[in-house]
Amino acid sequence: MKAAVVSSFDSAPRYEDFPAPVAAGGDDVIIDVVAAGLHPRVRSQAAGSHYTSTDELPLVPGVDGVGRGPDGALRYFLLRDTTRGSMAEQVVVDARGSVVLPDDADPVAVAAAMNPAMSSWVALRQRVPFQPGQKVLVLGATGNSGQMAVQITRLLGAGEIIAAGRDADRLARLPALGATSTVRLDGDPDAVASRLAEAADVDVVIDYVWGEVTAAAMAAIITARPDRGKPLSWIEIGSVAGLTAPIPSAALRAARLQIVGSGVGSIGPREYVAELPALAREITNGSLVIDAQPRPLADVEQAWADAASTPHRIVLLPRP
Repeated sequence: MKAAVVSSFDSAPRYEDFPAPVAAGGDDVIIDVVAAGLHPRVRSQAAGSHYTSTDELPLVPGVDGVGRGPDGALRYFLLRDTTRGSMAEQVVVDARGSVVLPDDADPVAVAAAMNPAMSSWVALRQRVPFQPGQKVLVLGATGNSGQMAVQITRLLGAGEIIAAGRDADRLARLPALGATSTVRLDGDPDAVASRLAEAADVDVVIDYVWGEVTAAAMAAIITARPDRGKPLSWIEIGSVAGLTAPIPSAALRAARLQIVGSGVGSIGPREYVAELPALAREITNGSLVIDAQPRPLADVEQAWADAASTPHRIVLLPRP
């Protein structure tokens, strides 16, 4: 079969022949892949830099996708950590990690949206006691996952949604997706801290940034917080600004702050799978604005080169 094959962590995958998968039995089924999203998580997997990565090569990247099983049903599936990812004509899937989609579901939209939407959807439904009406700050709201988080928080009933990011053009488009206000994170640090004072009374922070940016934002918010006894849940999901953040110890003592992570390991497979049907329904029903760009799997090298700069979520199609 054809697949995107990573032979070196220093170069993009190439469209090559790869041995066809073999189901081991039990709940394993072979899926004919229809669409697979080129997510940041997939790029870090292919670069060997994700925290779940091993040094095993060659590998086929891809952590999820849409495909058809032996019964002909269209399914969205999640993959266990594996060197046989979804960017191939076929993949072995544990049927317990998949959900049947309506026949009229758009495979490209589902493949594009489930991964970035899942990050905030699961975080708010599984990692913190989020309640409708609460005030949410999305740090890194101009990235694909951040833009989706704005929509997810709106969908789940947030009372106010503050979107913070560096890209002025994308930031300007977020009120149309549900943001009630925006904060620019670029420029003079003192000016940024002053702008973040607007978010001082938030209940939840969804953080795709981390690094020095998060440390500065946390200090600014806690310093300006009118009621430091009010619970503040800070959910760490991404780390585009740095893998470590110099959080001052005083931040944990000066406010009723809890920092939690949301990702593979912090949420069990059963909890993830339990959230799939409801989120898939929202995507299929058109509840979310999805900016997907389908590409043939054969063009994977160019798609990889474009992924870092395009505002679209690229979706690879093994059989265009």
